[in-house]
Amino acid sequence: MTQRKAAARPKIRMIDSEADALTELTLQKQRDNVRLYELLLGEIDRAGICSRADIPADVVTMGSEVAFLDEKTGSERVVHLVYPGDADISTGRISILTPIGAGLIGLSVGQSISWPDRSGVDHRLTITAVRQPSPAPASLAE
Repeated sequence: MTQRKAAARPKIRMIDSEADALTELTLQKQRDNVRLYELLLGEIDRAGICSRADIPADVVTMGSEVAFLDEKTGSERVVHLVYPGDADISTGRISILTPIGAGLIGLSVGQSISWPDRSGVDHRLTITAVRQPSPAPASLAE
């Protein structure tokens, strides 16, 4: 019997403050779905960490609008990656604590990753576009 070698994961980048927040969130929720949280913590550990000012615009970050292709199903989706309290699947706002959300963080346009769905079946996800959230408007009090 031959064993299939797992595909190498692409280089990813994360914003320092987001990596810290995601690590804390993951550690708090870890008992709910150990496998998913181990995967997300692994992604944080292997990510190149940089400041928000240094993250390229084509990298998936929290709040990004992301278009991706699921090569297994052939479907293309557009989602916003958000923290769990802001998730609403009916409006395309997916939580970082879902398999898809955890798989997308840190990837950039053109990169692909083999990532498991909720049932453990791997899907190859390819980023086709990223749009960063608009900066918050300056306060009138400033």
